[in-house]
Amino acid sequence: MDVPYDLTSYVRVLKMATTPTTEEFLQVAKIAGAGILFVGLMGFLIGAIMLVLTGGL
Repeated sequence: MDVPYDLTSYVRVLKMATTPTTEEFLQVAKIAGAGILFVGLMGFLIGAIMLVLTGGL
């Protein structure tokens, strides 16, 4: 493991990185939010189906 080489590669990546624009940030936030809602909805539906199938009502 060559530590100086690793550090220089990390510094190079950090120098290339930029702060996202507001438009980019909002697009990523919308996609992430939609994914969270989709996973939550799927979990709810699976839970509701399991409740009905097991006669929990």
